[in-house]
Amino acid sequence: MKKIGLILIAALVGGASAIGAYKLLERNSEGMTLAERQKVLFANNPLKISSAGSVDFIQAAAAVSPAVVHIRTTFSSSGRRAESPFDMMEEFFGGGGGMRSAPRAASGSGVILTPDGYIVTNNHVVENSSKIEVILSDRRKVEATVVGRDPNTDLALIKVEGGNLPVVKMGNSDDVQVGEWVLAVGFPLDLQTTVTAGIVSAKARKIGILDQAQQPTREEYEEYRRTGKLPERAGSRSIESYIQTDAAINPGNSGGALVNATGELIGINAAIASQSGRNEGYGFAIPINLAKKILEDFKKYGKVKRGYIGVSFRELDADYAKELGVKEISGLYVSDVVPNGGGAAAGIKAGDIIKKVQGIEIFDSPDLQERIGRMSPGDKVELTIMRDGKSKEVNVTLKGDESLEQPKTAAVGKATGTSIEQLGASFAPASTALKAKYGAKSGVVVSSVAPGKLFDSLDLPEGIIITSVNGRPVNSSADVKAALPTSKTGMTTVTAVGPNGNYTFKF
Repeated sequence: MKKIGLILIAALVGGASAIGAYKLLERNSEGMTLAERQKVLFANNPLKISSAGSVDFIQAAAAVSPAVVHIRTTFSSSGRRAESPFDMMEEFFGGGGGMRSAPRAASGSGVILTPDGYIVTNNHVVENSSKIEVILSDRRKVEATVVGRDPNTDLALIKVEGGNLPVVKMGNSDDVQVGEWVLAVGFPLDLQTTVTAGIVSAKARKIGILDQAQQPTREEYEEYRRTGKLPERAGSRSIESYIQTDAAINPGNSGGALVNATGELIGINAAIASQSGRNEGYGFAIPINLAKKILEDFKKYGKVKRGYIGVSFRELDADYAKELGVKEISGLYVSDVVPNGGGAAAGIKAGDIIKKVQGIEIFDSPDLQERIGRMSPGDKVELTIMRDGKSKEVNVTLKGDESLEQPKTAAVGKATGTSIEQLGASFAPASTALKAKYGAKSGVVVSSVAPGKLFDSLDLPEGIIITSVNGRPVNSSADVKAALPTSKTGMTTVTAVGPNGNYTFKF
């Protein structure tokens, strides 16, 4: 009996100490990051379920559901269209298509991260909204303000006034395994809180939805043809490295929670791949480890401060390696290096192949982009590259947006010609074998084409060899850049060669 009494006293003292410490930390929480506040909140997390092994989601659903909110947004009728989650999913993954007039209202989901009302959601849920209304789990309606939003990751952080709100614990998306059980929680199709279960089908998926969202409207494209000026969003540097799941996700789930079986937030639901506009088993969530950095930047600066290596690249596979005449069939082939970027300062050259980042092997562009997307200007990153068949470690200091800026050039149609930025393409030196195959004395391979820009509109495909620009032979991106302003007629002339013969393009 005496022993039981001592245990009870110890439990009471421990509980009181924990509550006192929490209250003290809560008063000093303004100087803490979101992740630090989360650690305090969940220091004594009672959920001990195995994330990979449990098929009982009752505790996880009960822990998460109160902190997933319904977001309703109102839009003005003026300006460019504002897409609801329904519009975005349906338009880019099947269904209606075409342009729509701006909706009066839209609906999505969000996840509360702190008791004082910081909520993560998708950018496309709140973009262009004139009013954001959040419906909490207790049915209260509160108005929210935007702290920051980023079209390049489709993330936004909003804030409501409140205290002691329920929160979801942030997990570690790097630990997520293919085949692991997950839950999707949100407000699909304007229903009340809905929980669906499935597994992680894949990781590091790039589906192109953010690039498509940056494409200009028909009116904007015509303006571009007249003036050479595209809207700012058309220069998007999107980062897509989605967690793919077959948990049912429908319009309205955008911005909601993807959690593991312990109830930890591992992703923010963002999109579906569907021909019907409804769930067909392919849902995509933004990894929480990428979101953490973006959200912290919102909280500190109101915008994202992103670091860049300063290179253009294309994923290698057996076909592209053969095209380039290289032996490596995996990694990222560097097609261009920004002169003022961190990569150039570290000695990276066109033709290098990036094999690892921070010691982790990479195969696709999302592998690299997500890792770099978590970092800031001034951060250092170790890359392993292949050059001339030899492995080499390179330490790169990331630089900010200013390192990617191109020199100002005159608009299309002026005597100075067009800029390489407006072409919307990356170029890699053509190998000797490839030039010999097509009887070309010079040439650069078009290694990538940006959606919505000039090469895309002209249907100039990846893999075609550009042999000259404005009559000048080109063998590198620098040659292309130097040749563009030499037009005397206001028209840029590009000659190319490919499997179907020779081409000449004028624009």
